[in-house]
Amino acid sequence: MALDIFWFIPTFGDSQYIGGKTGARAIDFNYSKQIAVAADNLGFDGVLIPTGRLCEDPWVVASSLIDATQNLKFLVALRPGLVQPSLAARMTATLDRFSNGRVAINLVAGGDQTELEGDGLYQNPKERYEAASEFVDVWKDILKASYEKELVNFDGKHYKTTNAKLLYPPIQRPHPPLFFGGSSNEARELAAQKVDLYITWGERPQDVKEKIEDLKKRASKYGRTLKFGVRLHVIVRETQEEAWEVAQKLISKLDDETIEQHHKVLEKRESIGQKRMTALTNGGKARTREELEISPNLWAGIGLAREGCATALVGSPEIIVERINEYVDMGVDTFVFSGYPHLEEAYKFAELVFPLLPDKVKKKLSEPTQFGGVLNYETHR
Repeated sequence: MALDIFWFIPTFGDSQYIGGKTGARAIDFNYSKQIAVAADNLGFDGVLIPTGRLCEDPWVVASSLIDATQNLKFLVALRPGLVQPSLAARMTATLDRFSNGRVAINLVAGGDQTELEGDGLYQNPKERYEAASEFVDVWKDILKASYEKELVNFDGKHYKTTNAKLLYPPIQRPHPPLFFGGSSNEARELAAQKVDLYITWGERPQDVKEKIEDLKKRASKYGRTLKFGVRLHVIVRETQEEAWEVAQKLISKLDDETIEQHHKVLEKRESIGQKRMTALTNGGKARTREELEISPNLWAGIGLAREGCATALVGSPEIIVERINEYVDMGVDTFVFSGYPHLEEAYKFAELVFPLLPDKVKKKLSEPTQFGGVLNYETHR
């Protein structure tokens, strides 16, 4: 199976350590550009650009990086309710055209209620998913109709449009791929009916398998099939021992007070996915490697001081590939990885893991570069 391997642009901050100011890096355009150019040159298929009030705007970030990259795809977040679907269709088509088809859309329907209200969105979870379903219908219809220069009319509970028109269609037909993740029943139903790829945070393999099997059954009821992805951090070194030492170093600046304060905030989150992530650290009470290694080489230590995706694959290149293949055997063909710091870890992953992955990825790493050889972090950083 050909794999799509994405990296991550950390627009809310990057560091050598989790949960403190030590080793922290300021995020600006130049640093984001460094990561994007590295990911592009190394052969990553794309980058996820996060969303939220702590982050830079993902659409502006993606737009600013088009000219700095050649093949990299931009997985950008689209939040129903914060923008009308007609405008979202226009934004999508423009970014897709200007990047020459290098766009994927990450539909974000959930989130922290306080943050959503701060952005002016006061719907309850049920209403949000209802609205998101209508939003996707209108968005898809407008993009599809743009090829035939047709008008779109829609009269729903949450959205209404009369004679919507998009003059410039996207390059990718009928629209750029639509990613989506969520653990609630409402989220799974939305995924089964509307999206192209369902992506889950890196839970235990058996839990990911349960999600995939459930989504396959739900999608089949609508005569549809889905692709699947997993979002994970990764710590890879030449040996197992070295990788685990780096993992321990990553949380070495954390103290109990910081962890407790972080998890007091997480306790207020309504997200089912976040609750599942938080449970992997026993609500922040886990401390030892034995407690945090929730499955072979799957480490929940990042969740002690980070919300959202909170697990990492830790190990040698051979072990990392073995764990990746466990997800592949379940039907996963897209991985979104990240690592601290993101610039250096992009090189570590590409240099150590890419040569062990399918030929499509190996070829990218071995292609000659402008320096006359293959990319190497130590000589070209």
